[in-house]
Amino acid sequence: MNATELRAALSLAFIYVLRMLGLFMVMPVLAILAKEYPDYSVLMVGIAIGGYGLTQALLQIPMGMLSDKFGRKPVIVVGLLMFCLGSLIAGFADNMWMLVLGRILQGTGAIAGAIMALAADVSRENQRPKVMAIIGIAIGFSFYLALMIGPMISNVWGLSGIFFVTALLAFLCVFIVGFVVPSQQNSAPSGDTLPTWKDLGNLFGDKQIQKLNISVCLLHMMITLFFMQLPVMLQQMGLLIDSQWQLYLPVLLISIVGLTILMGLNRKVSQKVLMLVSIFLLIIACAGLSWSSTLFSLAGFAVIFFTGFNYLEANLPAWVSSIAPAGKKGSAMGMYASFQFFGAFLGGMLAGFLNQYFSPSQVLMFAIAILFIWTGIIYNLKTVNKYRRYTLSGINRFQDLDSLRKQLLAMPGVVDLALVTEEDSVYVKATAEFDLRQAQQLVLKTAQQ
Repeated sequence: MNATELRAALSLAFIYVLRMLGLFMVMPVLAILAKEYPDYSVLMVGIAIGGYGLTQALLQIPMGMLSDKFGRKPVIVVGLLMFCLGSLIAGFADNMWMLVLGRILQGTGAIAGAIMALAADVSRENQRPKVMAIIGIAIGFSFYLALMIGPMISNVWGLSGIFFVTALLAFLCVFIVGFVVPSQQNSAPSGDTLPTWKDLGNLFGDKQIQKLNISVCLLHMMITLFFMQLPVMLQQMGLLIDSQWQLYLPVLLISIVGLTILMGLNRKVSQKVLMLVSIFLLIIACAGLSWSSTLFSLAGFAVIFFTGFNYLEANLPAWVSSIAPAGKKGSAMGMYASFQFFGAFLGGMLAGFLNQYFSPSQVLMFAIAILFIWTGIIYNLKTVNKYRRYTLSGINRFQDLDSLRKQLLAMPGVVDLALVTEEDSVYVKATAEFDLRQAQQLVLKTAQQ
């Protein structure tokens, strides 16, 4: 990567991390610290946790489309300012309703699609996967970072401190967008980055993609349910909120080892089997947590939970990306992200409702029932091969696009392709056999004829 691409990758990754921190940082502490509000109820806590996910789910796709119309940076800046406003309102909140309002406004900063589109615009095609990989690694890291620093910040400045810190970071990110993130150098083909309404309608009926969307929805429902129970259980066992990070740190580190083992099995075991194994780990963890009576056993089952969660969180988007038709990856991933955040909303609402009437152990039993239903949903999911995606530009120079389509489809490794004249591009979905250089020479040679 050149200096511009590296600067874009690092700065956009930092902005993306902030968005994920807004979702995860309050999760380990909100269920306990919200008791300080005069109108506290566990239902309102669930709404406060899930409210962020609701607006993220509703605005994820429209914000990405708006960035195509009004530009990437303006949409990103507006999203950051809305996130900042929501954080300030939540920070100054003196009742649960004001906290919920702040969380909902935080979620309006749904800038994921615009960030990924800008990353594509400022990078060369052959370096684009590296830029996306850096952003992807940062997204995964943000989850661990949030669980560590959330309790630490709340110990010093309270729940309000978390929101004030995120507000400050969001405001700083506005300047990063203006002065650090490179400006759009070109308009990269957006079929693999941004969604379109037409594609969404077609993909919604795809049974495979449906099951994966339901899967990520249930996964984030589980993590929200989990964090409505775990902090309270830890406190009941004598581990106060300011010390809970000391348990989270080793739990997360050990779970990474478990994740590495599962990832190492990818070449030997099918994706579906590993997905079922990961769900089974969640079932074991929820069952174990429901009767744990010591911190040691609770920590052990938390490791099992995070091992399964981390594997699914890392591999579900890759599976969606592989299944999506050529040129439709942006729409498939946009829909996937919406289901992801909608799951966080449902988890918060469900946990808030259940915790009003049932004990944490009974709520975990309910979660186990959902996990068994999830197992049934994906049991008939088809295992797919891992495909690579390529974009070739300059097709509008051709008079006979049908001939170009046939020649590309005849190349070894090509599984699917889509010619998009509006973007002057052809999207290719292929196996490792595909020779990109040969395809580029074919396009150039055919155009010169």
